[in-house]
Amino acid sequence: MAGRVDSPLVSERVLVQQLQALPDGPVSVSGWVETVRDQKKVQFVILRDETGAVQLVNPATRPAEDGSEQDAAALALTDLISNLSTGTFLTVTGQLKHDERVKLGGVEIKIGDLDIAAAALPETPIAADSGLDKRMDWRFLDLRQRRNNLIFRVQTTLEHAMRTYWIERDYIEIHSPKLMASASESAAELFEVPYFEDKTAYLAQSPQFFKQMAQSAGFGKIFEIGDVFRADPSFTSRHATEFTSIDAEISWIDSHEDVAAMQEELLQFAFQAVKDKHGAEIAELFGVEVEVPAVPFPRIPLAEAREIVAARGYDIPRTDGDLDPEGERQISAHVREQHGHQFVFITDYHPEIRAFYHMRDEQTGLTKSYDLLFNGVEITTGAQREHRVDVLIEQAKEKGLEPEHLDFYLDFFRYGAPPHGGFGMGLARVLMLLLGESSIREVTYLFRGPTRLAP
Repeated sequence: MAGRVDSPLVSERVLVQQLQALPDGPVSVSGWVETVRDQKKVQFVILRDETGAVQLVNPATRPAEDGSEQDAAALALTDLISNLSTGTFLTVTGQLKHDERVKLGGVEIKIGDLDIAAAALPETPIAADSGLDKRMDWRFLDLRQRRNNLIFRVQTTLEHAMRTYWIERDYIEIHSPKLMASASESAAELFEVPYFEDKTAYLAQSPQFFKQMAQSAGFGKIFEIGDVFRADPSFTSRHATEFTSIDAEISWIDSHEDVAAMQEELLQFAFQAVKDKHGAEIAELFGVEVEVPAVPFPRIPLAEAREIVAARGYDIPRTDGDLDPEGERQISAHVREQHGHQFVFITDYHPEIRAFYHMRDEQTGLTKSYDLLFNGVEITTGAQREHRVDVLIEQAKEKGLEPEHLDFYLDFFRYGAPPHGGFGMGLARVLMLLLGESSIREVTYLFRGPTRLAP
């Protein structure tokens, strides 16, 4: 469907963000209708594409009251614009004009030709004030907002920067399998999947075992950015049953401090990339100033962190000795007040609250591990791994695990393995905290939780 008036036409599509750099003259843009202002003498359409929005203008031609003949093409175009629904995808070709009075980018396009690619239904199922669950039901419409579009541009920059950091330092990227024959960590959080010949497979909770296999394979330094699955019936703002995990593992370390030092450099590098590319727009749309963290990050042993939290007047109810979410918020507030820092490593965890493969300090008996908190929320667990197979077997037994059920994993260490360690970090949590959002559902393309499998 199209309406036409005499106008020089062009066929090559231009992105909205490119318009300001173009001279006045013929231009073609494509996108979806955001708003229509249909006035008596002039019509305005705000058209948005993946890079921004532009104002389209058309001098309205209405049927003459005295019945005199009007330009048929102009009448048709006016009628077409009057009936445009929000969300309709279309292409407009017309005359680009620079005008500083136009608030939206200082340019506008006088419509010459309008071609509808796909019309939208007249009533939109969600509104600006719709609740989160309703917006998740109609996620593809929710994502048309400029603010939500920016989330995934930031995510792209963040991931690209991390990959750049690693690749420039000669890391190898791996893609570990997501179908496993047995549990990688906790059997309580496994999704079972029917497999061939009456077998059962499990969706990977973590690439942990395969990251370590790469160390035994002699890869040295590896990373992976990929999906993981947790059958965890949690309904918090920071949990999901499927999420993107950012993982790295490195050989020939002296302790978990080598892992922590790499991770803080990685985050500093990635945050700088986000600030450079999106800082102004994040401030405009989210009201957040991107802080590039100074290194080194503060480090606080867990026992000391608990004392600090207690001194702030909060009694941690957990009996296993770990911090709870409020404890994490309290220690992060302390670090912000005392060090002006948004990150803090909590170190020296007791073996009872750590995985069997975490190496233990021979003097203290505590694990060579850490959690990294960002603005009051845990985003990472990192550690030096135990690479001595006899010690691994004993630590597995202490956790009530049967070594024969871990044979495929233990084989990685029976033929030699270097001292190594690494971390796993939730991408959505980093994005949520970076942008000051209250839920990972806001920053996940399509969220999966205990009660959500669609869209």
